[in-house]
Amino acid sequence: MARSFILWLHGLGDSGPANEHIKMVFKSPELSNTRWLFPSAPPNPVTCNNGWVMPSWFDVPELPFRAGSPIDESSVLEAVKNVHAIIDQEIAEGTSPENVFICGLSQGGALTLASVLLYPKTLGGGSVLSGWVPFSSSVISQFPEEAKKTPILWSHGTDDKLVLFEAGQAALPFLQQAGV
Repeated sequence: MARSFILWLHGLGDSGPANEHIKMVFKSPELSNTRWLFPSAPPNPVTCNNGWVMPSWFDVPELPFRAGSPIDESSVLEAVKNVHAIIDQEIAEGTSPENVFICGLSQGGALTLASVLLYPKTLGGGSVLSGWVPFSSSVISQFPEEAKKTPILWSHGTDDKLVLFEAGQAALPFLQQAGV
């Protein structure tokens, strides 16, 4: 059985180790040869929290996040580089790109989407849980054709008070415009 890799990206203010229990939910024999990685976001000042320093993949200008909320695209793109470095390392260690999966919750979900759509190869999949589109449509031209083939699972709770359901709904027209 080929090795697979799941990269789990947590939400704003959380940590990788606090999310490791998630892998206990997945008991399928198909995951027996899966390496999981739960990195922690670096401490960064976060605008929506009055500039307080906390674990954050990128800056979030406002919460709750709505469709049309401001985005700090440059910090998102910087975070994507870090995720791509993790993926590149995993592939260099022998995992096939089609066996690489990125999952993320909230801010981690937004970073998952950005990382999948900007990666130069088709990955196994991306799972966005209560996330949002973290960049404007001007970035669509940067999406490699191979990246557009990566399957994306999107799930969003209707009672989410931090990333409003409308932010998740805004993803569909964006992804359609991008040809995903």
